[in-house]
Amino acid sequence: MRERIGVISMGGKPLTLVGEEPSEGGLAPDFEVVDNDLKPIRFSQFRGKICILSSVPSLDTPVCDMQTRRFNEEAVRLGPDVEVLTLSMDLPFAQKRWCGDAGVERVRTLSDHRSASFGTAYGVLIKELRLLARAVFVVDKGGILRYRQIVEDLTQQPDYEACLEAVQRCQA
Repeated sequence: MRERIGVISMGGKPLTLVGEEPSEGGLAPDFEVVDNDLKPIRFSQFRGKICILSSVPSLDTPVCDMQTRRFNEEAVRLGPDVEVLTLSMDLPFAQKRWCGDAGVERVRTLSDHRSASFGTAYGVLIKELRLLARAVFVVDKGGILRYRQIVEDLTQQPDYEACLEAVQRCQA
């Protein structure tokens, strides 16, 4: 499995990402994760929708919390043809608890804890921590990756405006 060192860092310390980073304009890789009720979910089930894949290290941290709440707010404005999926290594029970506590209803939280299927397919699995890097991907209705952003430092938020512009291009 391919490893990339120094693409991201945490507090200035370089980390290693495992997996292939998919190319914009290519078919978005399929993956299997579990939802909050432990039901297996394949990404291919969302074909026909524009998808924002929001990858976070852990919902129980301040920046991940802010990122997921922001995408929950945006999801209301984006309309029914857009699905926002937040992926993390958090256990499904923790994701469900967090969503309830945070009042997050428009974002679907999905856990990659079993096999790191998403993390390796999108090249965002952090080898040293077995967590997912902070990243955002936009996939159009036909399953084509239209935007990708891997945030350089885990303590920083993604560029929301660039992501939302990519979604708007998919809706046009």
